[in-house]
Amino acid sequence: MVLLVLCGLAFFAFVQWRAASHEAAAMDAYPPSGSFAEVDGTRIHLTVSGQGPDIIVIHGASGSLRDATFRLVGQLEKNHRVIAVDRPGMGWSERPPGYGGVWNTAAEPPALQARLLQRATDTLGVTNPVVVGHSYGGAVALAWALERPDQTAGLVLLAAASNPWPGSLGALYQINASLAGSVFVIPLITALTPRGLVEDTVSTIFDPQEAPEGYLKHFGPEMTLRRNTMRANAQQVNGLRPHIVEMSARYNTLEMPVEIVHGTADTIVPLHIHSEPLSGQIPGAVLTRLEGVGHMPQHVASEAVLAAIDRAVARAGLR
Repeated sequence: MVLLVLCGLAFFAFVQWRAASHEAAAMDAYPPSGSFAEVDGTRIHLTVSGQGPDIIVIHGASGSLRDATFRLVGQLEKNHRVIAVDRPGMGWSERPPGYGGVWNTAAEPPALQARLLQRATDTLGVTNPVVVGHSYGGAVALAWALERPDQTAGLVLLAAASNPWPGSLGALYQINASLAGSVFVIPLITALTPRGLVEDTVSTIFDPQEAPEGYLKHFGPEMTLRRNTMRANAQQVNGLRPHIVEMSARYNTLEMPVEIVHGTADTIVPLHIHSEPLSGQIPGAVLTRLEGVGHMPQHVASEAVLAAIDRAVARAGLR
């Protein structure tokens, strides 16, 4: 029995060492690409480029602003000032006090994330932006508008999580969001996940399209596999539904221009559960259905996304 305990402790120590080694390599390979704004002791990482009407870009689950800086920011910065943000706990942004750490299982609500990002962009003089949100970031974009309805020029929602869904999100999210998952499972994933599995997961997210050449190298999935980032992601996603239920009851109060873009082949955030109902919940919302497109329209249908952003800017009277 003593030998088994010692072997278990040795294996646990090895896993933690290997996880820390992988994290250090990831952070060396993908250092901060922007600057930091401090909000009540919480550092938020963001990039700023271009000139013109302000566009805020909020990434989805398991992501970072590097998803936006792969192509979208470069396409937008020609005619806009584009601020891409790392959500709290993701990329290089910190989690606020009361959240994070091995023993925590609490998740930041979308409204709290929105307030942190709002106050971070306040430091740049942003006052009336068009907010673009993808997937989970769409929920945060909606929370942004609900928090500041008179200071949000418009919304562009890309495959956004916006309405309650039936059932659960699956065992892995539930496990990783739990205390046991935080202590035991997540370090194993960080330490032992093979590169092939990472590539297969990214392929699944883009399905039925393929990830653009160079996307994986630019995005840096190794940063997503860090222990603290995985905890934040699992807890935020697993805890999202109750907040969506509450938020969805208030969508009819939103009066700013809203453009919704969603692929008909999206199986991760299905169109019929989220964006189709949403288009009727927000007065004047415009839904663009992309036939045969999956969960990543900003990469595989960029012309439609850019057109939706241009419409939102024009409808808001910013140009």
